[in-house]
Amino acid sequence: MREMFRIADGEELGYGDPELRGHSFEFRINGEDPGGGFLPAPGTVTLFAPPSGPGVRLDAGVESGSVIGPAWDSLLAKLIITGRTRKEALQRAARALEEFKVEGMATAVPFHRAVVKDPAFAPEVHGGDGPFTVHTRWIETEFVNEIEPFTASAADTQDEDSDRETVVVEVGGQRLEVTLPTSLGRVPELSLVGAAAAPRPRRRSAGGGAGAGVSGDTLTSPMQGTVVKVAVAEGQRVEQGELVVVLEAMKMEQPLTAHKSGTVTGLAATAGQALSSGAAVCDIKD
Repeated sequence: MREMFRIADGEELGYGDPELRGHSFEFRINGEDPGGGFLPAPGTVTLFAPPSGPGVRLDAGVESGSVIGPAWDSLLAKLIITGRTRKEALQRAARALEEFKVEGMATAVPFHRAVVKDPAFAPEVHGGDGPFTVHTRWIETEFVNEIEPFTASAADTQDEDSDRETVVVEVGGQRLEVTLPTSLGRVPELSLVGAAAAPRPRRRSAGGGAGAGVSGDTLTSPMQGTVVKVAVAEGQRVEQGELVVVLEAMKMEQPLTAHKSGTVTGLAATAGQALSSGAAVCDIKD
């Protein structure tokens, strides 16, 4: 602050560049499924056990039992690893990420584990002497993503279902099912005209992917989210790849496109509607 006033008064900066010392990495632990196209994946954190040790710092906003809803940012925590050299920082990062346990929902931890072991990002750990070769489009163009889509364990699913109850609400004239924590008390039916219904946090399951789900003629939602745009109408002819709806979750928009050419029938999605993962959006008939 003092230097800001000095510069504003026309004086020179009172010090030079600081001495470079050490190397650090920051890993953003987001609620996204790297095995499912990095789709947002809200849910309940059943276990949050971060690493510790020399050079390990964690800034977190969650703990075991935290419920991460789709209306919020997907960032759960930031893991900062520091070492005397880049190689030491990478080695510490690999160890810390292996120890980092987050259960109950998908996170970016498996992706970070893969990156710090990739020869392109960490050549010195693999015995190379050249510089790392990653760039701003490395993930999209060169990174080989062999991470399996997140699958909730049976125990997690059972625990979530036992701690929540489903009620029926009315939003904008539409009846929706809403799942709430049992601690809020049993309410057989609510009428919340004009209110925003909170969709049920669900966990990503295997087989999702970055695009819409497909089951024969049926186009399904690959994630839990809110419909922010419907780009087609009942009976409309669409071509493969044409935009059908846009979903939003965790401040991220996901376009869902037609998986084949045909006529839209049974359009179930409306703007403002909350869709669960796997919910039918429409059918596309030949």
